[in-house]
Amino acid sequence: MPQLSNRGSAAIVTGASRGIGRAIAERLGSNGASIVVNYHSNVAAAEAVVSAIENSGGKATAVRADVAVPDDVRRLFDIAGDLYGPPDLVVHSAGITRFAPLAEATDDDYDHVFDTNTRSTFATLREAANRVPDNGRIVVISSGAAVSPRPGAGIYAASKAACDQMVRVLAKELGQRGVTVNSVLPGPTRTESIAATLPAEMAAAIAAQTPLGRLAEPADIADIVAFLASDDSRWITGQAIHAGGGMF
Repeated sequence: MPQLSNRGSAAIVTGASRGIGRAIAERLGSNGASIVVNYHSNVAAAEAVVSAIENSGGKATAVRADVAVPDDVRRLFDIAGDLYGPPDLVVHSAGITRFAPLAEATDDDYDHVFDTNTRSTFATLREAANRVPDNGRIVVISSGAAVSPRPGAGIYAASKAACDQMVRVLAKELGQRGVTVNSVLPGPTRTESIAATLPAEMAAAIAAQTPLGRLAEPADIADIVAFLASDDSRWITGQAIHAGGGMF
């Protein structure tokens, strides 16, 4: 199992109160990192993540911030620095999905998805580029939709593809400092919201499309991020890691 390096192991995880972000925060916390658990509105869920990390022997603090708002992102990084020092690792997991055929999508659909997914990635990457020390790690959670779009996912897929392009560029800009920048592209993942809303027959149909025969679990994605956070991944940067169980 890859281990976080001893660079100080302070990490910011955005969107960490639920789903994939929560699994990442808990995984990194169990590996010894001090975690800033970013959340947008559900403080109880964020505090539950903090408790889980502390119960595993780690350190964590919940910090509210809307990462689509640049001033909030700056404040998030300021608080993280005051608590644990400059973050050795930044994982940007915050995001939303909204699906509609392009012919029916509204201006609000476009604005909301791009603000939450793409603008937040820009604001987080900009701040991380200025705060993460040499030999640090930056990881963005993207989506398999960016490389395997489906009907109804045009705006969402475009918002995530833009994030992947920023990752590729930032990797080249920070490479001389030893900072790696990568994105992870999950396929359909059994998060709390998916488990509650996806009919069993649809879940089975999606699982049948993957060579591994199942949906991803949040822990599957968290393990990939833990590897990218470790020194074992030091020669991987500027990559979009496909994590769809072979679906794409």
